[in-house]
Amino acid sequence: MKDEYDFTGAEQGKFYRPIEELDIPIYLDKEVKDFFVQKMRRARQPLSLSEIVNSLLKKDIEISEKLAQ
Repeated sequence: MKDEYDFTGAEQGKFYRPIEELDIPIYLDKEVKDFFVQKMRRARQPLSLSEIVNSLLKKDIEISEKLAQ
């Protein structure tokens, strides 16, 4: 390591991103992923795995909100 570094012209926070803007990977268990992949193949749906999981989660949120009322 150098004794000193020159930070003139450096930009503070150049690579900072608020946590809300980060896409965090979510990993499905193998059997869950396999279930949905097989279901998509049988239905010959042009949806992606992300679209299907997101739609299921949105439905779950909707149901949870209705039950909480």
